[in-house]
Amino acid sequence: MQASATQDDSLPDISLRCLNIDDIDDFMVWATDDHVSHFCRWDTYTSKDDALNYIKNVVIPHPWFMAICLGNKPFGAISVTPFHGEDRCRAELGYVLASKHWGRGIATRAVKMVVGMIFEEWSHLERLEALVHVENVGSQKVLEKAGFVKEGVLRKYVIQKGKARDMVIYSFLSTDPPKFD
Repeated sequence: MQASATQDDSLPDISLRCLNIDDIDDFMVWATDDHVSHFCRWDTYTSKDDALNYIKNVVIPHPWFMAICLGNKPFGAISVTPFHGEDRCRAELGYVLASKHWGRGIATRAVKMVVGMIFEEWSHLERLEALVHVENVGSQKVLEKAGFVKEGVLRKYVIQKGKARDMVIYSFLSTDPPKFD
């Protein structure tokens, strides 16, 4: 599966494709950056072997995990993780981008691409949600620009890096109009 976007001439062309083992060196660029992992649930990678194991054991079997690419070169990732059972009508969106690409509208474009694809690919899906650390203002802006609705703050919602954290929850429903800029 691969998708590309070229809506705004001021932004670089990006595409989404499956992340694979051959992408390890590009993956290490963002996975070893403390600035990138600061608000993530995972710790900064320090070992290439650990990163390879992550790609083999988590990324490849994941139902929807894509590399965000410039010219087929990954510089971030975006995923949609489905819930199961009675909660199968919803899924959680996650994304990460190499810090040198922050603030350029790339993450927003990638999120819009996913919204444009995932409800068609998963017809049972009614709700795409994203949890963002309350201090991660940049990621909150990404979601708002992509048309997600801020629903509120979930207090002490997750243990992240050894501490209970407040998270902001956002959603995009299958019935919401897509936001194209």
